Amino acid sequence: MAEYAAIIAQTLLAVALAPALTGFIRWLKARLQGRRGAPPWQPYFELRKLFSKELVVSSTASWVFRAAPLVVFATTVVVASLVPLVFVPGVSDRTGDLFAAVYLLLLGTFFLALAGLDTGSAFGGMGSSREMTVVALTEPAVALSIFALALTAGSTNLGAIVTSTLAEPARALGPGHVLGFAALFVVTLAETGRLPVDNPSTHLELTMIHEAMVLEYSGPYLALVEWASSLKFFVFLALAANLFVPWGIASSLSPLPLLVGLLALLVKLGTLAVSVAVLETRVAKLRLFRVPELLSVSFVLALLAVMSTFFMR
Repeated sequence: MAEYAAIIAQTLLAVALAPALTGFIRWLKARLQGRRGAPPWQPYFELRKLFSKELVVSSTASWVFRAAPLVVFATTVVVASLVPLVFVPGVSDRTGDLFAAVYLLLLGTFFLALAGLDTGSAFGGMGSSREMTVVALTEPAVALSIFALALTAGSTNLGAIVTSTLAEPARALGPGHVLGFAALFVVTLAETGRLPVDNPSTHLELTMIHEAMVLEYSGPYLALVEWASSLKFFVFLALAANLFVPWGIASSLSPLPLLVGLLALLVKLGTLAVSVAVLETRVAKLRLFRVPELLSVSFVLALLAVMSTFFMR
């Protein structure tokens, strides 16, 4: 029961910290651009404001439009419970699987794309079409980049992958790990709508992907979608941090290892967040027709990671 309680606690921690991670990147980008910027906790104020607003739904919307925010948020929370964050769980070995995590995230994206089409809005249809194009290229790269680690661990379970890397730290310096991390980092930018694939701070027609799909949402529905988006970004960075650089993660439920695991998670997420912020201040958004080229590079990197891991076993 203690382990189940710890899993619930670290899931709630991810749900609570996800908006702060997004706010920290916004604040750091503003500082790097010479602006004062909003404080890192600004997303919490925005969520509270959205939850208090009136819910407006198009008269042409069906149950899909109403169900999509709930499905997106629920599936992202479930994935957050499967990812080793502060400690490596043992009771969820049969559920914390690579393919379960990937396809749960894909289920949420699928419903959000349907919701973008559901109202008949031209913007929603455009955003859904672009999102499906991006997802068709990113999902295989996500699976392959983590599968490169699974080959070494002999299991697609996320906890087993972390435990295997902790047992043999030299693996983290191998070409399979390095290539897989690079592929997953590029995919993270695409899956979460960051530059250079998408621009989360604009509503221009020619640049919108994620924002176009959720343009018809308001009030609590929009709050759930935005919260789920921040949590998805948190989960992807946590995957990159704890699967490829798992040092510091707790293997027991003792207070000291858990504290070290929490501090290690915050340091690794902070480092990746700084990298994302610096990258987004140095690069411009790619043209839409250039995005598949970048995502193809991530797929090739993931494929090379699998091949190098397979031949060096």
